[in-house]
Amino acid sequence: MCGRFVECQPFALLQSSQVRNASSGNPEPAELTSGLSARLGIFDATMVVMGGIIGSGIFINAYVVAELVHTPAMILGAWLTGGLLALIGAFIYAELANRMPQVGGQYAYIREAYDPLLGFLYGWVSILVINAGGTAAVAVTFGKYFREFSRGAVPENVAAVSVVIALTAINCRGVRAGSGVQSFFMVLRILAIVLIVCCGTSFLFRSPAAPHPSWHPLLDRPASFDLLTIFGAALIPVIFAYGGWQTSNYIASEIRDPRKNLPKALLLGVAGVIALYVSVNIIYAEVLSPAGLAATTIPASAVMRAALGNLGATLIAAAIAVSTVGFLSQAMLTNPRVAFAMAEDGVLPRTFARLGSRSHVPVPAIILQGIITSAAVLLGTFEQLLSYVVVMDWLFFGLTASCLFVFRRREAPAQKPKNGAIGFRVPGHPWTTGLFVFVAWLIVLNTIYKYPRNAGAAVCILLAGVPVYYLLRGRAKRIVGSE
Repeated sequence: MCGRFVECQPFALLQSSQVRNASSGNPEPAELTSGLSARLGIFDATMVVMGGIIGSGIFINAYVVAELVHTPAMILGAWLTGGLLALIGAFIYAELANRMPQVGGQYAYIREAYDPLLGFLYGWVSILVINAGGTAAVAVTFGKYFREFSRGAVPENVAAVSVVIALTAINCRGVRAGSGVQSFFMVLRILAIVLIVCCGTSFLFRSPAAPHPSWHPLLDRPASFDLLTIFGAALIPVIFAYGGWQTSNYIASEIRDPRKNLPKALLLGVAGVIALYVSVNIIYAEVLSPAGLAATTIPASAVMRAALGNLGATLIAAAIAVSTVGFLSQAMLTNPRVAFAMAEDGVLPRTFARLGSRSHVPVPAIILQGIITSAAVLLGTFEQLLSYVVVMDWLFFGLTASCLFVFRRREAPAQKPKNGAIGFRVPGHPWTTGLFVFVAWLIVLNTIYKYPRNAGAAVCILLAGVPVYYLLRGRAKRIVGSE
């Protein structure tokens, strides 16, 4: 990023010695940024990690898993597998953050490791599909539950778009304002999950009518290729629910001492989410049974209704609405930094690289994200958005993780510190990193195999970014040449 996003000529990026230093694992000091303020501490960063993961998925997606796999062991196995993938991903992104504590996250890593075109394509689908689609899916969920909570007084699309607009305005005020709102809602989300676990556990101990399903047999069908593809399909809603740890890397330059605090926040945040997700899914399976879980689209409400009656269902409906608002707040805090980084590189109009004079945040980029997300709410459905997001998200998860092989290969032995203080490193690399890349792309292939129409539409959006890149690059070169 021309070293530290200082004023630079577009597309001279890879020739910069500062960029080469970043790629080799020795980036310039983090203070020399583009003007973004480093105001977030370890607690804020951890809440951003957890806030990027915990949205509405844990309250809804469990029933989709139970529709595909029908034993408690396989249901829990899917959530444990997804958690393991997320944890390996967090290790990988922690090392990447240690190497390049810059705004833009995956966009910056892919661009520096491979080519500006690939970086642009990630940013392109991130803005139009991954971030907008994932955020819109959660906004739609908020609209559904808010409509139920308000007894139909507010149409779901109106509620969904309204909350996106409100959070866009809040985040335009500054990173502390956006982070404060997201941290508050993150704590409430954790309390909502703890409430389900505690009430469900109490119900199991005091009610002889609880299903208490047997955990044997482990599999619901003989071991076969069909079982593998079905389990892979069950992972799609799981990995959607676990996705989002990477968004904290978008705001690395706004975290105090990012080489130290961001890796810690990634690992603490992902480990905390795994504990919450596994706990609540044990309760779902025990209280409802796999068949009962598959039969309801609102498992959290079903558990709370069993434990506390209609009052419990009403309480958790409010909690789900709160959870989605918290996720949306986190998304509006982190996602616009991708457009900001691209504009700094000259592959988006420079307008999106402008910072508010008082807030020191990329206000035009935040507004752009709000507009695109609102459009996705009005044009898409939850199911379509889910397939779009997963296939593109995990395509670039795999590509981003592979950047680590490139950076390590570029790392000259003479550049490594002699005192051994080389910063965070992925345990088990290259095997763990290679496994993550393989599984990520296997998920992509399985998603295309199971949902070819929606996945194909996402691929078309990706390919459409190629001519857009060359068009914007040519425009940027003409502007530079005329100066």
